[in-house]
Amino acid sequence: MRTEEYLKDITQIKDMMNKSSRFFSLSGLSGIMAGIYALIGAAIAYYLVSISGREYLILDGKIFNYILIDLVIVATLSIVTAIFLSVKKAKKNDEKLWNATSKRLLIAFLTPLLTGGIYIIIKITSDHYGLTGSLMLIFYGLALVNASKYTIGNVKYLGYIEIVLGLICAIYPGYGFWFWVFGFGIMHILYGSLIYFKHDR
Repeated sequence: MRTEEYLKDITQIKDMMNKSSRFFSLSGLSGIMAGIYALIGAAIAYYLVSISGREYLILDGKIFNYILIDLVIVATLSIVTAIFLSVKKAKKNDEKLWNATSKRLLIAFLTPLLTGGIYIIIKITSDHYGLTGSLMLIFYGLALVNASKYTIGNVKYLGYIEIVLGLICAIYPGYGFWFWVFGFGIMHILYGSLIYFKHDR
C-alpha cells in the first residue's frame, strides 16, 4: 500500500513539473484551421498567377502584391484563430494563457521564425526568390522544433517534417508552390487532427 502511495505521489509531482514547464493549451483545431486557411490562400494565389498570363512573378507586379496580401491574410487568420482557441482551451483547463512558460514558448518559436522572415525579405529584395518556399518551410520547421521544449512534444515531429520538405524543395525549386501547399496546408490539417483527437477531446 505504501509503495502505491509513493508511486502516486511521484506521478503527481511529475504532472506538476510538466504543467509548470510546458504549455498545453495549444489547440489541435487551430492547426486544422491554419491548414485550411493555407489551402484556400494557395488556391487564390494559384488562380491569380494563372490569370496573369505568366508562370512566374515579378516583384513590382500587381499579382505579386495581391499574393503578398493573400499571404498576410492567411498568417493573420491563423494567428488570431490560434490565440482564440488557446484562450478557450486554457479557460477550460483552468490555466493561465500568459505565464512564464508561454513566454518562453513564444520566444523560442519567434526567434528562428523572425530570423527566417528577415532573411527571406533580404533575399527577395535582392531578386533571389527562387528558394522562398524552401526557406519558409525550413525556418518554420526550426521554429517548431525549438518551441517543442515548452509545449506538446509531438510538435517537434511536425517541425522535422517541415524541415525535410524544405530541404527537398531546395533540390526541386520549381515545385516550391506544391511543397508549400503540402507543408503548410495538408501537414497542418493532419497534425492538427492528431492533436485534436489525442489531447483535446
